Amino acid sequence: MEPGLARDALTLLLGFTTGVLSALFGIGGAIVSNPGLRALGAAPLVAVGTTLPSILPGAISGTLRYRREGLINWQLIIPAAASGLLAVVAGSLLSHAVPGGGHLLLLLIAVLLAFTAWRTAVAPPAAPAPEAAEDVPPSAPEGRTRWRAAGIGVVAGLLSGLLGIGGGVIMVPAFTELLGMSLKSAIATSLVCVGIFGVPATITHAFLGDIDWRLAVLLTIGVIPGARIGASLTIRTAERRLRLAVGIFLALVALVYFVTETRALLAL
Repeated sequence: MEPGLARDALTLLLGFTTGVLSALFGIGGAIVSNPGLRALGAAPLVAVGTTLPSILPGAISGTLRYRREGLINWQLIIPAAASGLLAVVAGSLLSHAVPGGGHLLLLLIAVLLAFTAWRTAVAPPAAPAPEAAEDVPPSAPEGRTRWRAAGIGVVAGLLSGLLGIGGGVIMVPAFTELLGMSLKSAIATSLVCVGIFGVPATITHAFLGDIDWRLAVLLTIGVIPGARIGASLTIRTAERRLRLAVGIFLALVALVYFVTETRALLAL
């Protein structure tokens, strides 16, 4: 699509939709904004880079809403984000060394996401682990919980840098399954980590010249109010309905990955 008012309006709408989904599901929003920007005429690398500047403002917008409800576990963010930041850099450096151009790994992720979608939407939620205590942020988590959070951050950051997927897709189900967090707290905590992960990625792509700043600014303008609305929807939605919505979303992501990467492998 040629630059103009129509493309600007669609970019704002894309940003708003991205913001709603990023805060609603605790993801980075790239799953929506990347293909959206491609449809608006952005080159592949530009679509990836242009999405990144909107991640941090969107995450901040949603985080402020979640913070008022006391849903964020700040104690777990420290080990998850610290380890994840290092892993983002490592994953970016390893991105060209993955066999099959990363397609095989993405197929594996599709299978894992499908299983997680079933666990989230159908299986009953696991009882919260005593050491997780996501609803008691003043007390520091025990060592085992911190190490688990750090491990989750490493995997999420590595895959984010390696394959360009949102770390929240990994962190939300991992926080609920491995740390026994409630889904709402997992989404809120993941969103903070996603915003932190977006900082080094944005700086890197800015230096590489992969960012269309006009599109990035318009995307950010739409993302900020969208993230506030997405966070409000999460807070107001009953846990059972939220688990079903997250399960369906993850299943759709898994299906898109599976179809796209299978076609790419067959074309090699």
